[in-house]
Amino acid sequence: MKAKRFLTSLSVQVLLALVLGLAAGMGAQRWGLPGGTGTADFIQSIGQLWLNALRMTIVPLVFSLLVTGVASIADAARAGRIAMKAVGWFAALILFSVCYSVAVSYGLLSLWPIDPEGGRLLLAAAPASAEGVGAGAPFGEFLKTIAPSNPIRAAAEDAILGIVVFAVFFGFAASRLPERLRAPLTTFFEAVGETMIIIVRWVLVAAPVGVFALSLGVGLTAGASAAGVLLHYVVVISLACIGIGLLFYPLVMIFGRVSLTRFARAAAPAQVVAFSTQSSLASLPVMVERAVDELGVRRATAGLVLPLAVAVFRITSPVANLGVALYCAHLFGIEPSAGQLIAAMLTAALISVGTVGLPGQVSFFASIAPVCIAMGVPLEMLPLLLAVEVIPDIFRTLGNVTADLAVTRMVQGEDVEPDREMAAGI
Repeated sequence: MKAKRFLTSLSVQVLLALVLGLAAGMGAQRWGLPGGTGTADFIQSIGQLWLNALRMTIVPLVFSLLVTGVASIADAARAGRIAMKAVGWFAALILFSVCYSVAVSYGLLSLWPIDPEGGRLLLAAAPASAEGVGAGAPFGEFLKTIAPSNPIRAAAEDAILGIVVFAVFFGFAASRLPERLRAPLTTFFEAVGETMIIIVRWVLVAAPVGVFALSLGVGLTAGASAAGVLLHYVVVISLACIGIGLLFYPLVMIFGRVSLTRFARAAAPAQVVAFSTQSSLASLPVMVERAVDELGVRRATAGLVLPLAVAVFRITSPVANLGVALYCAHLFGIEPSAGQLIAAMLTAALISVGTVGLPGQVSFFASIAPVCIAMGVPLEMLPLLLAVEVIPDIFRTLGNVTADLAVTRMVQGEDVEPDREMAAGI
């Protein structure tokens, strides 16, 4: 609870740092900055140092989280027919959400593009340094990155898709070991992951300073245009998350055989808790109660599927993370090749397994940076987007809670009793 309050307070501090930094930069743009370009370069160096401190944790954090996450999924799948069915639904829906994210992101940015002048000015404060598979690389180059010939070299070169694929195979292989070997191995990677999370939290303590330094440079170069681009980003990512949540209403009607009105009534209390806490875990007791009392799900099914969903399933993760990466690609004027896009989609789908349950500020970098790297998109914009993540994070949690309840009813499927409201056409 204390950690949750700290992170909420940190979100407010980071948002204030962003506003103050932009305001200070705009003021310096108008009236001048003491020390001129030397002072500006020094301040931006502080922001870059903070960003580099976050980047150094990405590879070990992602690898360790994926190994333990995949091992836990494999263990859950062996727990019985209902658990196996739930994992199957989770996998299918995550793949669906990846395709949805690409379609919606391109659609929204086509209908409502980024302001060209605002984007240009914003980029002037964050020079591009693309990573990953180069733009326009042949599809064959992408295929070669799927299985790294040398995982250690892949980690050193930020070949993120190869690292992710290797981690997934490693996790599944670890789950096949006898208990006496599997337990210490997964415990080791769990400890590595927790260690990296502690480091990230230490770095995030300095987030207000880092974001202020970076945003001051942005305000100095882009002025008020930066605020307009950031607002545009918040709306686009929030709409994508709202959309995936709304899609579960017809899905649960078709596959869960429940009327829209009944599901809406059942989901509303859990959605209120999700909105106020921004935590799927905090919404879990209400979700169990509503699934049993309002959706007719057996308590044993709800008691198994909902905790499993909170532990390994976050439907809005690939939606928002791919959306952020594609937004940054548009901002930098990068047109991802087919190989880059597929690499980013696979990375987003697999990363969503490992980063479930992490605090928003930690998971923002752990889940979005690998997707950006796979797509060849620079990471320099992520600290500024982190500062306004508090708003999209609300809609991420709402979508997750809605999906968790819907999947629980869908998993029980043909075993649920007929919905009288649906039969009556309500």
